[in-house]
Amino acid sequence: MQKKYFCAVLGDVTPDQLGHTLTHEHLAMNFSYFYTPPPEKIADQFQDTHMGNVGYIRQYPYSSQFNLELGDQAAKDAVLQDVKMFKRSGGGTIVENSTEGLQRAVGFYKRVSQDTSVHIVAGSGYYIADIQPKLSHISEEVMYERMLNDMTEGFEEDSSVKAGFLGEIASGWPLKDFERRAIKAAGQVQLQLGCPVSFHPHRLPDAPFEIIRLYLEAGGKPDKAVMSHLDRTLQDESKLLDFSDLGTYCQFDLFGTEVSYYQLNPSVDMPSDAQRLDRIAMLVREGRSDRVLMSHDIHTKHRLAAFGGHGYSHIINNVVPRMPARGFADDVIQQITVLNPATWLTMN
Repeated sequence: MQKKYFCAVLGDVTPDQLGHTLTHEHLAMNFSYFYTPPPEKIADQFQDTHMGNVGYIRQYPYSSQFNLELGDQAAKDAVLQDVKMFKRSGGGTIVENSTEGLQRAVGFYKRVSQDTSVHIVAGSGYYIADIQPKLSHISEEVMYERMLNDMTEGFEEDSSVKAGFLGEIASGWPLKDFERRAIKAAGQVQLQLGCPVSFHPHRLPDAPFEIIRLYLEAGGKPDKAVMSHLDRTLQDESKLLDFSDLGTYCQFDLFGTEVSYYQLNPSVDMPSDAQRLDRIAMLVREGRSDRVLMSHDIHTKHRLAAFGGHGYSHIINNVVPRMPARGFADDVIQQITVLNPATWLTMN
C-alpha cells in the first residue's frame, strides 16, 4: 500500500504528524492593492500600526499602507514570534495561502518552520486577475503546467520546496477569463495528482457555487476542495447548507475578526467568533462535521500580537476552550481542528 503523506516546505510529512492545523493563513505577503482611503477626519491615524492607534486600524484595516505590508522586516519578526507562540500553545501545522500575485516568500516559510518546528505548507496557483495584469493573457495550459511543476518539481524560486496544495485560487465577480482558466487548471491538476485545493470566492453568495461548478467540470474532486471565507460570504443558513451538499470543505477562516464593519463590503456585517461557532454548530447538527475547517486568514500586521492583535494561537487559546460550552463534543473538536485538515491535505 502506498504511504500517504502531505508535502511541507521542509519535506514530506505523514498525516499523523500534522497536529492542530490552521488551514488558511499568510506568513508573508503584500495586500496593498486593497488600500482604501480612511475617513478624512481621522486620516492622520493610519501612517503606522501601533498600540496607540490599533482601535482605528481594527475598524479600517485597509486604510494603512503599513498595515497591508506583511512582508517587511517588522512583519517577519512579528510573524516568527507568533508562530513560536502557536507551537507553545499546541499548534502543529500552518497552511500558507499566498499564491502568484501576493509575493510568496518560500525562503521565509522555510526559516519559520526551521525555527519553530511548525510544519508550513506552501500553495501554488493564482490570485485574482486584477492584482496581476501582466499575466492576464496566459493560457490554461500554462497555468496547468506551472501548478503541476510546483507540486511535483518544486517552486521556480526554490526548487528544494514543493507546493503542498493548490491555493488560494482566487476570483472576483463576475469571474474574469483569467480566473476561470485558473480554476479549471486547478481542477485538472487535482484530478491528475489527487492534491488538495483551496479557493477564495468573491463576497457575493453566488461566487462559491460558480467556482465549484467550474472546478467539478474540469474533473476536480469535491472532497479535496476547500471554499474559504464562508463566514463573510454565505451568511444565510439555507444557502450554506445548500453549498455544503456539494461535498467540499466549508471553511470559516476569519476567526479573531470581531469588528462588524467590513471595509471591503460595507453592505454586509462581519460576523463575530460567537456567530461563526453558531454556524459551525448548525453544520455539525446537520451531519457535516467532516466538512468544516477553521482558521484566521491573518494577512495584515494589526492581527499579529506584536501590533495588538490575536495572533495565530487565537483559535487554540480563545476559541476551542469555548466550544464545549456551546455543545461541541471533544471528538467533534478534534475532527474539525486535526482530522479534517489531515484528510484534506493528504495526497491521494
